[in-house]
Amino acid sequence: MGIGGIWQWVVVLVIVLVLFGGRGKISQLMGDFGKGLKSFKKGVKEDGPEPVEAKNTPRSVQASSEAHPEKSDS
Repeated sequence: MGIGGIWQWVVVLVIVLVLFGGRGKISQLMGDFGKGLKSFKKGVKEDGPEPVEAKNTPRSVQASSEAHPEKSDS
């Protein structure tokens, strides 16, 4: 199958022109959607998660044998 025939490209071009071209409501809607998406990505970059610093407080570690003592069968 390759890239596609001429008719497939014509259909894709028509769809793109309908969605983004002209002065219709759909082109305006898609343009606003693109601007909103760009603004959202910019906001996510600026307000990204801050690095979490490790606390220097030591934890008490219990061995699994201390936490769950084995039961004897006798």
